[in-house]
Amino acid sequence: MPHTPRATAPQGLHQLAFGGDYNPEQWPEEVWHEDVRLMREAGVTMVSVGIFSWALLEPEPGTYDFGWLDRLLDLLHVNGIRADLGTPTVAPPAWFYRAHPEALPVSREGVRYAFGSRGAICHSNPDYRSAAAGITEQLARRYGNHPALAMWHVHNEYGVPVSACYCDSCAAHFRRWLADRHGGVDAVNEAWGTAFWGQRYRGLDEIDPPRTTPTVGNPAQQLDYARFADATMRENFCAERDILHRLAPGAPVTTNFMTALSQCGSVDYWAWGREVDLVTNDHYLITDGRRTHVNLAMAADLTRSVAGGAPWLLLEHSTGGVNWQPRNPAKHPGEMARNSLAHVARGSDGAMFFQWRQSRRGAEKFHSAMLPHAGTDSRIWREVSRLGADLGLLNEIRATRTVADVAMVWDWQSWWAQSLEWRPSQDHDARERADAFYASLFDRHLTVDFAHPDTDLSGYPLVVVPALYLATEESGRNLRRYVEGGGTLVVSYFSGIVDTHDAVHPGPYPGALRDVLGLTIEEFSPLAEGGTVRLITPEGAPEGPELSGDVWSDVVIPRGAETVWSYADGIPAGRPAVTRHRLGGGTAWYVSTRLTGPDLDAVLDRACDDARVAPRTGLPHDVEVVRRTGDGGTYLFAINHTGADAKVPLAATGTELLTGEGAAGHLAVPAGAVRVVRLDG
Repeated sequence: MPHTPRATAPQGLHQLAFGGDYNPEQWPEEVWHEDVRLMREAGVTMVSVGIFSWALLEPEPGTYDFGWLDRLLDLLHVNGIRADLGTPTVAPPAWFYRAHPEALPVSREGVRYAFGSRGAICHSNPDYRSAAAGITEQLARRYGNHPALAMWHVHNEYGVPVSACYCDSCAAHFRRWLADRHGGVDAVNEAWGTAFWGQRYRGLDEIDPPRTTPTVGNPAQQLDYARFADATMRENFCAERDILHRLAPGAPVTTNFMTALSQCGSVDYWAWGREVDLVTNDHYLITDGRRTHVNLAMAADLTRSVAGGAPWLLLEHSTGGVNWQPRNPAKHPGEMARNSLAHVARGSDGAMFFQWRQSRRGAEKFHSAMLPHAGTDSRIWREVSRLGADLGLLNEIRATRTVADVAMVWDWQSWWAQSLEWRPSQDHDARERADAFYASLFDRHLTVDFAHPDTDLSGYPLVVVPALYLATEESGRNLRRYVEGGGTLVVSYFSGIVDTHDAVHPGPYPGALRDVLGLTIEEFSPLAEGGTVRLITPEGAPEGPELSGDVWSDVVIPRGAETVWSYADGIPAGRPAVTRHRLGGGTAWYVSTRLTGPDLDAVLDRACDDARVAPRTGLPHDVEVVRRTGDGGTYLFAINHTGADAKVPLAATGTELLTGEGAAGHLAVPAGAVRVVRLDG
């Protein structure tokens, strides 16, 4: 059967997407008309509807009530507002759980969760799968040709709050999955290393999910179960997607990701990105002391990378504070617009929010919204309306692509494996290493693409690998090809250690990366809590600053690599700490301790020199400068996260789209403001 090309942008939407989750079922119907009037006033172009409406759409099994949704979609259409229509399968009705209590998930400790929240789903349960397919088919038949329909929104934030269930249905499903993946019990025993601690199985029927055990369970089993749980959720998404493709083929089908590394680590978004027609993402600022605008940029770059560089869509973020962190500060004046336009700069074709009207009841009543409890006489409303107008001035950037400078290798499955118990140091955190390397690149004003370790990297002058504990032999060969072809690679410690089954590669560390790095590691030497090591340039090497590392050190044996910094103290005193390996046309750097701030910068400065990535010294600190390009030209976004006015040098003349003013020589960006220039030529 020939492949049918799918829509990859919201149908009928000729502007940037602007709006949010709209839950009119929480309000009397007379409020809907006021909502739509205010949406038009604010410049809303699309809203997400129906995501949590299963109990209203199917009030009892097989009985449907679509009248209210008919009226809502008609009202939106008459007012020129597109609909991102949800399948409500994230929240089955109470009657469903009364009939099928076994569809509620079971924790690893054996506790069955209760109804009364959201996302409480055993994704292996056949009754849930059947019911989800049923409501999806009803929606597709009724609304597939509705003139308001822009796109389909399947489920909601898969993996939040529950990704893995440990019930008996999941156990049976897991055994089938193992048979498909490994082929039989002998292969499972080999992959999991069950000779250790006498865990060998005689048949797949003896295998259960990795439930709570007296001490650490089999890590390879836990890793496979994480893969299974992710694949099971993805099966359910694909089942709904295929129904929508078959019955309503005109509109793209998506589900909202949460790619930020702090928000949903249970989903392998490289795999999911191949299944959606349009990549969409939800992002919320984590106020834990990190620079929030840097974490935002990282999430946006990661989302764009999952989309293969194509435009994507920010489907949720907040106008102000959220309500689920220990402390939920409001956003500063202008911060909401900066957040929104930073996502747009990094590839989003719009900025959507949770939610349109702030709820009066329920768990999220203190979560900010486009229309807050304070109403239209409020700072949030005025900023929302201004943002809507500004996005209207940027419509010409739709379908352009963000231009990246360098790449960072990231793999969710490696993160899962590294996060299991009994690793050499609990202080080593893969996400922290990714944050640190990303922040250093951000401060160099370099835009980052993320890449799977098996992806062709030849288009990037510099590739950094902040944490790749699990690396296959193919990944090692891929990184070697990259360096031999002229690339510059920077690898951080505890990378290349195990294979896809969490088995240590044969021979000395770092396993799959020995050849490309030109070294072996005799022994890990993690540091005591609070411990540090000094790094100095060895005799005969070019002079460099003294550095300080913590958390980790390695006993490194060069096998072709040169020593750039060595340990001045600690167990590896006198041994290499930072190395550089010339290989083919490129170089591979290895950093064997945790460096942060200026110390990490010092190493990346040298690597950037190798890569001929010129420093952008003319750009102010914490002023983002990002480019999007397409058939219509090149657009430069300058986002000032500081409290002082800034000037950004321009290599060409252009027109600033938000003010209509010409720009030449430099671009003035007021404190806290955003400017977008269409460059001439």
